[in-house]
Amino acid sequence: MTNRLKSVVLVISLITAIVIFSSVQLKLSYNNKLTCKLNIDDKTQDTPNIDTKNDSLFIAKIYSEALVKGKSYIILKELCKKIGARITGSAEAEMAIYWAEKVLKSYGFDKVYLQKIKVPHWERGTKEVAWAINSKSEILKLDVLALGGSIGTNGILEGELIEFNTLSDLKQANPKKVKNKIVFINQPFDQSLLQTFKAYGACYPIRGYGAVEASKKGAIAVIIRSLATPIDHYPHTGVMSYNDEVEKIPAAAISTSHSNQLSNWLKKGKVTLKIEMDCKMLNNIDSYNVIAEMTGNKDNNIITFGGHLDSWDVGEGAHDDGAGITHSIEALRLLKVIGYRPNHTLRLVLFMNEENGNMGGKTYAKLCKEKGEKHICAIESDRGGFLPIGFDIVGNDKQLAFIKSFKELLYIFQLYKFDKGYGGVDINPLREYYPNMLQLGMAISSQRYFNYHHTEADVFETVNKRELELGSAAMATMLYLVDKYID
Repeated sequence: MTNRLKSVVLVISLITAIVIFSSVQLKLSYNNKLTCKLNIDDKTQDTPNIDTKNDSLFIAKIYSEALVKGKSYIILKELCKKIGARITGSAEAEMAIYWAEKVLKSYGFDKVYLQKIKVPHWERGTKEVAWAINSKSEILKLDVLALGGSIGTNGILEGELIEFNTLSDLKQANPKKVKNKIVFINQPFDQSLLQTFKAYGACYPIRGYGAVEASKKGAIAVIIRSLATPIDHYPHTGVMSYNDEVEKIPAAAISTSHSNQLSNWLKKGKVTLKIEMDCKMLNNIDSYNVIAEMTGNKDNNIITFGGHLDSWDVGEGAHDDGAGITHSIEALRLLKVIGYRPNHTLRLVLFMNEENGNMGGKTYAKLCKEKGEKHICAIESDRGGFLPIGFDIVGNDKQLAFIKSFKELLYIFQLYKFDKGYGGVDINPLREYYPNMLQLGMAISSQRYFNYHHTEADVFETVNKRELELGSAAMATMLYLVDKYID
């Protein structure tokens, strides 16, 4: 190589080194600015100093155990296939209590016990039947389910159908146009909403309060469009309410497909509906929450977590809330198997009666306060067995920052949503007695949840094994982090 060529190579090498050095410096500068920005936006002086290395290794153990040796799918299959639907007050609900206590004892937790509660007892009775007759005398047998808590029809009830798009429209209606008719409230989900729970929340009033408002106008019954995302033939049941000052009338839900067909018929002329329901409310009875604990080694402060053991009386209660029960049982088992010793008591509660009264949650909260217990956090899973994406947070700004301090650590485990939101129906009553406590609700990818919610389609086969296992790992992970770092 000539001296001239060597000089050229040297110059090129120097230029390359300068470019690489400048690039690295620029990247470091950018990362420092980004880190600074993250520190300003997401952290306060009150957030914990995360032990990223050791925490990552421990969380990886949780996920490995859950995905390779986990019991999630076995637990859910037993609940769904050996017991099935388990509405409060039913023989299946009692079976579920016995099953859950046995499963928890088999895992060797520090404590396993039953907590006695008083619950309502509603029965669907003989399967509902409803059919419509249009102006051309055509007949349509409807996909129908009585709403939970409804009275029966005392035989076949017949009436002309009158349609309203929303509950507000019904409230504003002239009573003379409604009197002695059957009200049909046909409010669909807002498909433009990315979060399906918001669409559900917007439609909930037609189910919760439709019977009361229809009765005020003189209606003899009410049917509603099912609270559902897809157009199909599954009616969705769910709890409704009465007002003692207003006459009780029967209430039912029909499928979204038949809702569309009835609406089309009504645009062309008169439609008559005939319906028969045999449901009834019985006297309150005794039931139980099922509880397991790993005792805290630092203090007696309590972190409650769980889901609800009851379900509606259709399907198998797989997503609602067999998945949440599974997440919670498996989470505690994972921590025990890995050898974790909690600072605070981790109390798993399988709540009874979330669907039609929430007496499990209400009674649990009341008894906790009466015993003088100190509760610092509660976590619930009640949004199905789909892919977990994070946790909704109920708390003040400091508590929000506390949970968000885990965001970078959990991102590699595909948990990224940590926003203010809702904890859960079962744990919410605790805030009446512990208003300053932190509450978390597992956030899942909800796009398919309202395909199955409260229907015959909510069965074991609709739950993906790996997504269920990831939910259990996510619950165990959050329990570990909160227990380790919460004040």
